[in-house]
Amino acid sequence: MNFAMLSPRILLVGGGVVAETAAVLKRLGLSRPLVVTDPFMVVSGLVQRCLQPLAAAGIAAPVFSDTVPDPTDTVVAAGVAAMRAGDYDCLIGFGGGSPIDTAKAMALLATGDAPMRAYKVPAAPDHAAVPVIAIPTTAGTGSEVTRFTVITDAERDEKMLIMGLACLPLAAIVDYELTYGLPPRITADTGIDSLTHALEAYVSRRANPVSDMAGLQAMRLIGANLRTAYKEPRNADAREAMMLGATLGGMAFSNASVALVHGMSRPIGAHFHVPHGLSNAMLLPAITRFSIGHAQARYAQAARAIGFAGDADSDAAACEKLTDGLVALNADLAVPNPRAYGIDPAAWEAKLPLMAEQALASGSPGNNPRVPDAAEIVALYRAVYAANA
Repeated sequence: MNFAMLSPRILLVGGGVVAETAAVLKRLGLSRPLVVTDPFMVVSGLVQRCLQPLAAAGIAAPVFSDTVPDPTDTVVAAGVAAMRAGDYDCLIGFGGGSPIDTAKAMALLATGDAPMRAYKVPAAPDHAAVPVIAIPTTAGTGSEVTRFTVITDAERDEKMLIMGLACLPLAAIVDYELTYGLPPRITADTGIDSLTHALEAYVSRRANPVSDMAGLQAMRLIGANLRTAYKEPRNADAREAMMLGATLGGMAFSNASVALVHGMSRPIGAHFHVPHGLSNAMLLPAITRFSIGHAQARYAQAARAIGFAGDADSDAAACEKLTDGLVALNADLAVPNPRAYGIDPAAWEAKLPLMAEQALASGSPGNNPRVPDAAEIVALYRAVYAANA
C-alpha cells in the first residue's frame, strides 16, 4: 500500500505550552505575526495567554478579531486586507476551529486576487502567502493539524470545503489548559466532532495504516473521557485526554478524509446556522446505522475502541452496541435533533434537495463505506429531523 502522511512541522503538546509560542516562532525563523482570533477571546482575556509570551520576547503581535462562527468569505477578505496593511511573516490562529480556519483561508486568499470559491474542492491549493501557527482553545475541530478549511460562500449560502497543503499549519501548539473555561455545550459539540473525525477516518475508503492508528487512539481517548469533561469542566485528566484525542482525530481525517456525516453536516450549518459539531452529533447515529453493514469489521473495532463493546462481542453485536451507544451519548450530552433545535419543518423540507446536492458536491460522501445517492441523503435528512436515530 502506498500512502502519504501530512502533519505540521512542529507539534507541541501539553499543559501550559502556549507559553512557548515565542520560542516556536524563533525556531521557525518568524518574528512578525498577526494573531487571528474572535471577539470572545479578546473580551475574555484568553488571547493574552498567547500575546503575553510574545510581548515578553519583544514580539509585537497585532490582533485581527473579526472572525465569526462558520467563517465567511467576506470575513476572510477583511482579514486579508488587514494582512496587507501590515508587514507580517506569519499568522497565529488562536481559538476554536473558526479562527484557525479563517487564518488558513486568509493565508491562501492572500496569494492572489481569485475569490475564495476558486479554491474549493476539487481544487487543491498547495501554496499560501504566509505560514499559519495554530493554537486551539477547544478539543474539537482538529484544524490545528489538518490540510482543510471550511469557509461559507456568503453570496451562495454554501459551506465550501477547501483542501490542500496551503491549509496545513506549519506548527501547532496544543495546550489543554486553554479548554478549562469551555461551557458544557461547546465541550459536548466539539467532543462529538472529534469522535466523528476519528470514526469517519477509520471507516473511510481512503484510510491507511497510520491514520488507523491515530483514529483508534483518538476514539479510545474520547470515548473514555468525553462524559467526564462535559460534567467536570476542570478535570485536568479528562481535558488533557480530550485535547490529545482531538488532535489525533484531526491527524487521522486530514490523511484519510471524512465521509458522509461531514458531507451532510456542512449544508445544515450553512442554511440553518447549527454549530458544526452539533450538526455532526445530530447526524452521527443515523448515518452510522445506514453505513454499518458495508464495513462491519471496522465499525465493530470502532465500537470496541470507544468503549461501547468489548473484545468478547461478535462484530454484529459490537455494531449494534455502537449505534445504541451513539444514541445514548447524544442523550447524555443533551444533543437535540433539528426539530428540537427549532428548525422550521417547512424550511427544512424545502432545503433538502439543495442540501443533498451540496453534500454530494463536497466529495465527502464518496469516502463513506456505503455511498448514497441524492434520494438516500434526502431520506436520511428526513429521518434525522424526526428522530435523530
